[in-house]
Amino acid sequence: MALQQTIDDTIRGLGFELVELERSAGGLLRVTIDFPWSPDEAVRLITVEDCERATRQLQYVLEVESVDYHRLEVSSPGIDRPLRHAQDFERFEGELVDVTLKAPIGEAAAGQVHASRKKFRGTLHKVDDSHWQ
Repeated sequence: MALQQTIDDTIRGLGFELVELERSAGGLLRVTIDFPWSPDEAVRLITVEDCERATRQLQYVLEVESVDYHRLEVSSPGIDRPLRHAQDFERFEGELVDVTLKAPIGEAAAGQVHASRKKFRGTLHKVDDSHWQ
């Protein structure tokens, strides 16, 4: 089973969602978790105890799966949470967001902003079912 799937299954089994998985040179395995979001539920925040519980379970699973790593970090997404899935955008609709593009906007700017601009800040709004601005 792939590492991403193994970690995702483990985290979901604990009642969390996997926000981000990062594996870096030097053996660091960084796992970011949060509670699944539902518009009907009150906001719940990840605690240190939640991170400890996830760390203990992941250490066990990674040992059983013979995953080679030197250090495991489990944390909450904090203020810099990445928005990757449609549900993330719904969750943070109306919030102030920072967007950093991988490449400058170029000709798509159509004179509205400088073509070499890569960083933007604004309030997240839904335009229609598949578009956000």
